[in-house]
Amino acid sequence: MTSTLITGPTRGLGRAATLAMADRPDGERPDLLLVGRAGKALTEIAAEARARGANVHEIGCDLARLADVRAAAAAVRDLLDTRTVRPLRALIANAGHMSADTRVATADGYEKTFAVNYLAHAQLIGDLLGSLTEPARIVLLGSNVYSANLGRRIMGVPAAKWRDPVELARPATGDKNPGLNAAGVAYANAKLAILYYAHELQRRAGSGINVSVFEPGWMPGTGLGREAPPALQAVGRGVARLPGVATPERSGPALASVALDDKWANLRDGAFVVIDKVTEVRPIARDQERERHLWEATARLLERAGTPGGR
Repeated sequence: MTSTLITGPTRGLGRAATLAMADRPDGERPDLLLVGRAGKALTEIAAEARARGANVHEIGCDLARLADVRAAAAAVRDLLDTRTVRPLRALIANAGHMSADTRVATADGYEKTFAVNYLAHAQLIGDLLGSLTEPARIVLLGSNVYSANLGRRIMGVPAAKWRDPVELARPATGDKNPGLNAAGVAYANAKLAILYYAHELQRRAGSGINVSVFEPGWMPGTGLGREAPPALQAVGRGVARLPGVATPERSGPALASVALDDKWANLRDGAFVVIDKVTEVRPIARDQERERHLWEATARLLERAGTPGGR
């Protein structure tokens, strides 16, 4: 038997995936390492998963602080080294964030959407890559928002506008909030970065670790947009009731399946799974030069954040 780590387990998709894993039968249920912001929500989801039979460890971590991420990785390594939990064979990088103001910086000085969605998970995965027991799976949370199809253009959802990763990590400046369009571009850029990272990670992780990207479908009204204006949040909740819109109750178990089930055992190379179907990404999402450059820039950004006074 094994352990599974999931970030962002307290609400929405992450909560549903956590409970789906806890509901598995004895012999199929992994130990659960829940990495999320310390507090009532994390305590409650851990208690609910335990009530369903899971062996659960809460690891408090603010993903907007890379020092917290490094401490969380150290805590996981300690649990593994002392055999408090079973071998780690799945890591689900689920947590997400969309800042309504791209001027907002994390404690490390990086734009918050890019930092939480991408940099924090690159730090966590890098710190735990050597602690995974093969065969292992890394599942990153992706999104189709990196490319604006007709439907998204009609709705005014912006596509990614890729730039040098160091620029993407830099908060906006000025006295005025750049607005929701800029926030949407920042989110799309972070999700495109995840696709690039997944492809490069697979090249470097070795044959025993499979990397994939999970797209949960369009789920308006979840906690992801909690910083959006109240009126926009209300619209999202209304749209979430429409037929055909994805829900955590459907997509959460699908995410758990990609991380654990035999049917996905050969999924690798950053394969993009939309709920339960492998889907080819658009050409913009495959670019070996961008992927290599992102990897190198990420190493510099993380190293800088780990050096006192480094920024």
